[in-house]
Amino acid sequence: MEILVLCAFCTGLAVCVLRGWSILLALLFGLLLFFSYGRFKGFPWTELLHMALSGVRTIRKILPVFLLIGALSALWRASGAIPLIVCFAVRFIQPSIFYLAAFLLNCGVSVLMGSSFGTAATMGAVCMSMSAVLGLNPVLSGGAVLSGIYFGDRWSPVSTSALLVCELTGTDLFSNLKKMFRTSLIPFLLACGVYTASGLSIHGAAAPLDIESAFARQFVLRWPALLPVSAILLLSALRVNVKWTMLTSIALAAACCAALQTMSFPDICRAMLLGFRTADPELAAMLNGGGVVSMANGLAIVSISSAYSGLFRQTGLLDGAKRLLARAARSATPFTAVAGFALVSNVVGCSQTLSILLTHQLCGEVEPDPQSLAIDLEDSSVILAPLVPWSLASAVPLASIAAPTASILAACYLYFLPLTRLADSFWCKTHRKTEVS
Repeated sequence: MEILVLCAFCTGLAVCVLRGWSILLALLFGLLLFFSYGRFKGFPWTELLHMALSGVRTIRKILPVFLLIGALSALWRASGAIPLIVCFAVRFIQPSIFYLAAFLLNCGVSVLMGSSFGTAATMGAVCMSMSAVLGLNPVLSGGAVLSGIYFGDRWSPVSTSALLVCELTGTDLFSNLKKMFRTSLIPFLLACGVYTASGLSIHGAAAPLDIESAFARQFVLRWPALLPVSAILLLSALRVNVKWTMLTSIALAAACCAALQTMSFPDICRAMLLGFRTADPELAAMLNGGGVVSMANGLAIVSISSAYSGLFRQTGLLDGAKRLLARAARSATPFTAVAGFALVSNVVGCSQTLSILLTHQLCGEVEPDPQSLAIDLEDSSVILAPLVPWSLASAVPLASIAAPTASILAACYLYFLPLTRLADSFWCKTHRKTEVS
């Protein structure tokens, strides 16, 4: 019975992906399916509802953070912070180091924004435009951008995925960031090496886009616009609570909107709620977006997915899968089991959030230490999602930067990170066996 239910759910997901429908439809279908399974097992409807709500309650603390991130991303655009960062960054792009620069610039912006989609629509779009002007390989350029935007999606104090992992595992965000830096250092350096080597044969003068004059038509580009960004960096370094950090940045960004960009209070509030909008068609593709409303889809996906976890935990739907993972962990390593299931859940679920929630629920016994499980989730569910061509994590950014799907093959950082973790996990297991013997 359990296999039939899961196959039906997978079929629903596949139909939505192939038809181009919202994944929310598939998730709602799954919710109905799992409720029906629970009823078949003899649970009353009221108890099933309590199960689902218990799952949502596990992530209740991060739901307001989603709204803050939406407001923050809109005001960073409206205040001139993002335009100023982009204008400053593109001055350093030369053809021979373009792939490396594209990777590093998108790493930097994604750490600041905490959003792969937001970074792709701003710095990613600029890099791909420059790649076209310079006549460079679009696959390599898209791969460098995809690697960069997920560097920060994983390792940022304002990343929704990082906050979700912390909430699920009950771990400290800044401790996780410190450990994630360690596991990502070698993959990061390897990716830098690959992108540097890829550009060695490229010669010619840079032909940067006239981004600054385009932004100057809409914004006053002065250094105070960077104050909201500086606040995020400083307060995060001081380990201030992420909600207060974001509220401080929002307040500074609103002040910059009023003082620098001469926006009225109603316009600032409208941008926070509905997102930043500009009538300039050249800038709209790069800057329009953000706002509390923009997070509604993400909130719905996270809420429904977390409801699944409550139903799965108490109806026993995934108990068989748990036993298989436990055997895999014993015969190989815990990270192998976590990464293997994370890949499968991303392939089937098409959603980074759903993969995080399911992998956490099934692999809690495989990796009982909460801190280790948090890092395993970040190095598997989060980073493997964009490697699935039909996943939202890859389809949306690649579409927004007009890069070919084959760019996934050139996103080398996304391969190096889980592969180095796998190698390290097997080395540690072998080393422990040697010490015991």
